[in-house]
Amino acid sequence: MANNQLQRRRLTAWVLGIGLVVLLVATIVWSIATGQYAMTPDELLATIRRFVGIDPPAPIGSELARNDAVLLQVRLPRIVLGLVVGAALAVAGVLTQSLFGNPLAEPGVIGITSGAALGAAISIVFGFSWLGIATTPFVAFLAGLVTSAIVWSIARSISTQRAVSLLLVGIAINALAGAATAFIFVLAPTTARDAVVFWQLGSINGATWTAVLMTALPVAVALIAVLWLPHRLDALALGDRAAKHLGLRVELVRILTIVLAALLTGAAVSFVGVIGFVGLVVPHAVRLLVGPQHRHVLPLSLLGGAWLVSIADLGARTLVAATDLPIGMMTAIIGAPVFLLLLRQTLDVQRRGEA
Repeated sequence: MANNQLQRRRLTAWVLGIGLVVLLVATIVWSIATGQYAMTPDELLATIRRFVGIDPPAPIGSELARNDAVLLQVRLPRIVLGLVVGAALAVAGVLTQSLFGNPLAEPGVIGITSGAALGAAISIVFGFSWLGIATTPFVAFLAGLVTSAIVWSIARSISTQRAVSLLLVGIAINALAGAATAFIFVLAPTTARDAVVFWQLGSINGATWTAVLMTALPVAVALIAVLWLPHRLDALALGDRAAKHLGLRVELVRILTIVLAALLTGAAVSFVGVIGFVGLVVPHAVRLLVGPQHRHVLPLSLLGGAWLVSIADLGARTLVAATDLPIGMMTAIIGAPVFLLLLRQTLDVQRRGEA
């Protein structure tokens, strides 16, 4: 019986993985071909041929050169940044849910998102510029990491029940960071207020290859480290005592998990702002479909997060003509109803188990 269940879950994981890859490729192609500046399939293909060196470069100032600029300097950086951000947030969600042993947890619980928002607000309002356009993302990233470190150190000092204490301390630190952000917002001039609000709603508009590189590097490092975790997170889910009997260094795994979740979330929100629901809905949906094994949940969540942010960003830039909607609004519109359905399904399963 157990063997049959494992085989079914393995088959479901393969089917879901292939489906997500197909959806992701279709969304990328759709995003490349769609936008405020219309391009025919032939023009897109010609631009790609010039990009890979098959055809000679377009003459400067020509319509062909304009097509190249739209695709290579506007659409592609935005698409790639969305993929990286979505993948990072979803994997961070898996790690956070594993850390708390709760499928309804998400990275914001441990203060990363609120800390990053506070850092961004400080940078915007006080006009920090020592790293140019990368200043605000860097300050947001650093503030997110510092906030999560504070949450961890306080939780560690007040209780041995790490999951519970992390949750409670995270709620308190989130409230403090939110109050500090509101205070800075009140003091800010109008132009700075608009920038803070825009950052808190999230947007991939204005993505550059520099932003892609600066986001992708820490995300890639974190994802490589995550490869060490799947079986250890499975053991951790059995409880501390059972995990220790299996030879697991529980404290080390917990510390690495929170560090990687903070690194992934901080890097993801540093350039694009706060994007909600990705780290909550995607891992939760994947667990319901394929079960709790992290060797399935982690890669499928990565694909699902990349697709969710990609389709949300496509909607953000195409639903209203000449308007770029906040991507945080789009992920909330998609994620909130899905989350309610998942929550209802989870509660139904629990009731059936208790009956």
